[in-house]
Amino acid sequence: MSKRDYYDVLGVSKGSAADEIKKAYRKMAIKYHPDKNPGDKAAEDKFKEAAEAYEVLSSPEKKQRYDQFGHAGVGSSASGGYGGGNMNMDDIFSNFGDIFGGHNPFESFFGGGGGGGQQRGGRRVAKGSNLRIKVKLTLEEIAHGAEKKIKVNKLIVCKTCDGSGAKDKSSVSTCGTCGGSGQVRRVTNTILGQMQTASTCPTCNGSGQQITAKCNVCHGDGVVRGEETITINIPAGVSEGMQLSMSGKGNAAPNGGIPGDLIILIEETPHETLKREGNNIVYDLHLSFVDAALGMSIEVPTIDGKAKIKIEPGTQSGKLLRLKGKGLPEVNSYHRGDEIIHINIWTPKALSSDERDALEKLRESPNFKPQPGKNDKSFFERMKEYFE
Repeated sequence: MSKRDYYDVLGVSKGSAADEIKKAYRKMAIKYHPDKNPGDKAAEDKFKEAAEAYEVLSSPEKKQRYDQFGHAGVGSSASGGYGGGNMNMDDIFSNFGDIFGGHNPFESFFGGGGGGGQQRGGRRVAKGSNLRIKVKLTLEEIAHGAEKKIKVNKLIVCKTCDGSGAKDKSSVSTCGTCGGSGQVRRVTNTILGQMQTASTCPTCNGSGQQITAKCNVCHGDGVVRGEETITINIPAGVSEGMQLSMSGKGNAAPNGGIPGDLIILIEETPHETLKREGNNIVYDLHLSFVDAALGMSIEVPTIDGKAKIKIEPGTQSGKLLRLKGKGLPEVNSYHRGDEIIHINIWTPKALSSDERDALEKLRESPNFKPQPGKNDKSFFERMKEYFE
């Protein structure tokens, strides 16, 4: 099933301001919130869909890539676990709790509190930081897609305590201040009557638990510095500066929290002979005056190997030849660009006596005098043809 346009999901236009997008998401989130629609799978799916759309459109960088490349630009349909399509409810409440003023708007309706925005089951949950790495790709890898195994130095879950931060299971107890809820409630008398407010427990920082004896390896943090080998499946057609996101592959969070994301920045390695122009490939072919005048067959490089082309007799310098479908694919699309071959006539810079005499004899020949016809296009016409 194809994904809906993110602007359609939130009911906003492409030119909507950030405040409009935020307001639209808040309206959708309230309408389809699971607490308001218990047991309604369709409402839950719409709630997740709205969160995924807002995750992209609320970020200037992601929004720019989405506007340019669609879903492929934010990796929502790429392989390897990219994008927001893998969001669960914990991720949504963790990432977007601030939309509702820092708490779940329905908790007060059903007896919950208004603690921090990163919550799981009423308790505050830490979120690991994101990591950014650069991946260099050759033109051939961009053309066909690539699998990269990258060693990443980051915070990983402590294996000794399984991320709990405690020496052993008996070293974890329920917080005595909040009773395990992660929140403390206060009742304030106002002119409108009594008002109950809730805030993050200052003793356990919202976790609902206290560690009586810390792990000897991570010293209570639940995370340690380590190295992880991550397999990244990069789709064909990516471009310089494009960013892909792998959910949950960033730094681990303290005390069993939600891990951050891994942001992959694409860098292109220049090719020796081919140049990229969008999805097209450009190759400069240099021909001798004799070959251009007499015509010939010649092999030219492509991203898939070699291709044989025919040079017609009388070919002029600046002529553009097009090899259909020999360019780069669009991300997650069947469409491919072309290879454009730019003909350059090479004029010799040094001549022997015999060569000079031969050319002098041809100087006054009628066939060697420039006689451009209607079919001989100007530079600007050739450029127009190239971009079309």
